[in-house]
Amino acid sequence: MGRFQLSAFADEAAVSLDGQIEAMRKNRISLLELRGVDGINCADLNLSQTAQILKKLKDAGISVWSLGSPIGKVSIRSPKQAEEDRFKKVLDNAVSLEARCIRLFSFFETKGDPVYRDEVLERLQRFADIASGSGVVLCHENEKGIYGDCEERCAEIHRAIPSVRAVFDPANFIQCDRDVMKAYALLKEFIYYGHIKDARKDGTVVPAGEGEGHIGTYVPDLLKGGDLVLTLEPHLQDFVGLAGLETPGETSVIDNARFKSNDESFEYAVRALRELLSKAGQEEIL
Repeated sequence: MGRFQLSAFADEAAVSLDGQIEAMRKNRISLLELRGVDGINCADLNLSQTAQILKKLKDAGISVWSLGSPIGKVSIRSPKQAEEDRFKKVLDNAVSLEARCIRLFSFFETKGDPVYRDEVLERLQRFADIASGSGVVLCHENEKGIYGDCEERCAEIHRAIPSVRAVFDPANFIQCDRDVMKAYALLKEFIYYGHIKDARKDGTVVPAGEGEGHIGTYVPDLLKGGDLVLTLEPHLQDFVGLAGLETPGETSVIDNARFKSNDESFEYAVRALRELLSKAGQEEIL
């Protein structure tokens, strides 16, 4: 039986890097999924900034697990070269930050239409070719409104491009009216790391264990295969950058009245996940 190690999107706790480090240390999390720092998206950082960020994180005993990039969160009609150039910059930043992974997506305005299949696969394959030899693993997340919004099309992507692995987001499957456990059964073999975000049937994002995400069921099953990183994305409170993560009509429902601050909601999300997995008999790597 494997153990789990927590990573987190700490930009949901604080905008500044110092605030994110404080939240991570307070909650005993040593892996960061870096998405935004001081209001700057990871795709827009330069190498001087990444060098400074890396030093601060290392001094605090924190490592970058993955870059929560926006790659592929653009229209399928967007210029190919522009997104390839942006990906190259994200890859450079990932290498500079010593990140293990880059999270990416499979393009908006596809609506699952088979007519876009070849275009989506061609673009993702190009990213995989560019990243080849870098040591950075590309991980596709199922997301609302993209080609890979359901388990069948996600599996199609992974079978066509084996080097692109899966990030499994149960809340997004719920919000796409998919059965989480059926999705898990189909995608289990492709999952590189877990994404912890839970939701109710109405789409409202809630702490782990309070929704229909079956996190306390499929995570222990995944851990039978060995140690696993789980990235926590609370989404329990509005935060800087949230509006840019989703398209109009595909936004998450968040109960902003439940918590007084981002720091409070982040801490509660961490505690809820640890308690859920502890009750399931899972051991954490700290």
